Amino acid sequence: MDRGAGPLAGLRVLEIAGLGQVAMAAMALADLGADVVRLDRPGGGPYPATAGDPVLRGRRHVTVDLRSPQGRDTALDLAAAADVVLEAMRPGVAERFRIGPQDCLARNPRLVYGRITGWGQQGPLAQQAGHDINYIALTGVLGALGRADERPLPPLNLLGFAGGAMMGVVGVLAALREVERSGRGQVVDAAIVDGVSLLAQMVWSFRGQGRWNDARESNLFDGHAPFFDTYTCADGRFVAVAALEPAFYANLLRGLGLADADLPPQDDEQGWPVLRARFTEAFVRRTRDEWVAAFADLDACFTPVLTFDEVTAHPQIVARGTVVEVDGITQAAPTPRFSATPAPSPRPHTDPEPVEKVLAAWRER
Repeated sequence: MDRGAGPLAGLRVLEIAGLGQVAMAAMALADLGADVVRLDRPGGGPYPATAGDPVLRGRRHVTVDLRSPQGRDTALDLAAAADVVLEAMRPGVAERFRIGPQDCLARNPRLVYGRITGWGQQGPLAQQAGHDINYIALTGVLGALGRADERPLPPLNLLGFAGGAMMGVVGVLAALREVERSGRGQVVDAAIVDGVSLLAQMVWSFRGQGRWNDARESNLFDGHAPFFDTYTCADGRFVAVAALEPAFYANLLRGLGLADADLPPQDDEQGWPVLRARFTEAFVRRTRDEWVAAFADLDACFTPVLTFDEVTAHPQIVARGTVVEVDGITQAAPTPRFSATPAPSPRPHTDPEPVEKVLAAWRER
């Protein structure tokens, strides 16, 4: 990988190997050109690096035993030469290793020390274990997912990664801007529970306006509206419809062959059960791909629901290069795109390097 490419070229990031959100944040920074070095523990520790893992792409690896005085000193040497440190340990653990914010900032006052955890650094749950589903459960988001008569549906680990990792990246970049202004580094406390709550701001906004309630499938965007939902087709596959605006709704009816049908008005919520029944009856008459062809020339906010196996062949995904193949492994491409400083091509996971080599290179700059 060309380390001179990307908008973050020249940025030095030390990643203390940890939970998925810190690995995702480190990947995002590496994707944009940062020189990221992941500090792994001997034998891999609790979060071993796995060859071929796309989340670990784009960075170098060193092995350091943080339980030994020499390993601690080596980690502090790396932090002293870095611009950013990322870790996801429970509050107090990095301090016990003597590589916490105070230890690192004493060596490098310009350092941005990013802590990306589930519960954050304060609160009664800060010391408790958890995973994505636990964090989003306390934000109200998990309780809003799924059909009304079923249990809440875990949304993979997407929300936790977005709320923790991406908000952590935003915080780090903002803190780096402050370093440019004042020369002062600082600690960034990014918690999944905070980030997911921020992602749910639209729902909080609707609730504040009296336009949202906590019952699932009773709101505009949670499957209650028949024109904002998924439908089953003749082959058992699915389509997604989001025809909110009148023009798109008219095209939806046209594509379904219901333009001249005697239907309740779109904005008549009392008539939505009738609309849903008619839409359900219509969609089940053709296969998913037959519906794709039928809507090809209609702007109706209509899309097929694809499996991961199908994604790589979709013309939009191909045209954008949204997914790429690196060493035979399909994965998401770096994003966003930059006109003047394009991100480097993803580099696959590599074997550990001698820590002395990394330190020497960082100290030269």
